[in-house]
Amino acid sequence: MQAVTPYLEVTDAIMEAGGEKLKTCLQCGACTGSCPWAPVNGFSVRSMIRLSQFGLEGIEKMMWECSTCKQCEVRCPQGLPIIDVVKAARTVFSQGGLLPGPLRNVVGSLVSKGCPWGGEKEVRYDWMAGRPVPDFGPDKENLYFTCCTYAYDPRNRKVGEATVEVLNKAGLSWGVVKTGEVCCGEAVNKMGETELFGKLKDTNHKLFVDHKATSIITGSPHCYHTFTKEYPGGYKVRHISQVLADAVDSGKLKLSKSLLKKITFHDPCYLGRHNGIYDEPRAVLKAIPDAEFVEMPRNREDSLCCGGGGGKIWMEVPAGERLSDFRVQEAIDTGAQILVVDCPYCLTNFEDSRKVLNAEDKIQVMDLVELVKTVI
Repeated sequence: MQAVTPYLEVTDAIMEAGGEKLKTCLQCGACTGSCPWAPVNGFSVRSMIRLSQFGLEGIEKMMWECSTCKQCEVRCPQGLPIIDVVKAARTVFSQGGLLPGPLRNVVGSLVSKGCPWGGEKEVRYDWMAGRPVPDFGPDKENLYFTCCTYAYDPRNRKVGEATVEVLNKAGLSWGVVKTGEVCCGEAVNKMGETELFGKLKDTNHKLFVDHKATSIITGSPHCYHTFTKEYPGGYKVRHISQVLADAVDSGKLKLSKSLLKKITFHDPCYLGRHNGIYDEPRAVLKAIPDAEFVEMPRNREDSLCCGGGGGKIWMEVPAGERLSDFRVQEAIDTGAQILVVDCPYCLTNFEDSRKVLNAEDKIQVMDLVELVKTVI
């Protein structure tokens, strides 16, 4: 009888929280076989699912190993929405007070300040100071949404600054609502804090509606994913890579300066596997004069996760288990001089890995927008 109680209390709770298809898992193991974490720390998606099916002890520890990269879902023969199960399990246990310490800090910052990084609301737009950033209004076609990481993280702020120059150079009609934005909520949603996510979503959606925004540009794939998949809609959403590809293709943005370097591109999980955006960033890179583009062995839908999704960007990962270290080494092995990324989490993790690997003189890490800025 003791085995029945946790099943009723935990498994049913997970299913009610969004993991409805939990029982359809056949335990074939394809998920664990494709998970990037399995070879480095022994994490088993299959075991986590099995424990969830029977409500057994251990789920609450294993579920935080997942970075929601979606590699397991791509390979699952049943098409099981594994990330939904992970999110549902986290919802059940986080409500029980079992949220890991670093993530409790993130939640606290989101509740009080509207961002996960601890930055004050008043400084969210400081990165724009002295730069020609238009106000969004009826005369502007596109609303540019400021990702929290671009607003508060010093390295990623440079990407936001480059974006201003590139959008203006392309002659786009765009602007920013310089008050009232909060985090898109993607990470906290995957962390299982669904009530908080709902509040963040409602705040931003009201901002979009009140300003009559019909077209939104995002720099972060996580913002893009959330606006297109989780928000009510009513507006067109484009990732910056799509905007740049269109501008280059139409001739509005001319990449005229030569770049005599070898470059490679990392497909972010939330741009690629989650949303199928693969060609646009490559089209931009291949349009750069004299640049030699080379693919890493694992690319497009097989790209290796940087390890930052699902809240793990704020969690400590032991030395020797950081996926970003392996990915930077893969980029170095291609002979590329520049590793191009298109996600703030990837940029943060890869910059850290360059230092860990003592590879700062071997390869440079740049966001796509930063690279474009150097050749226009």
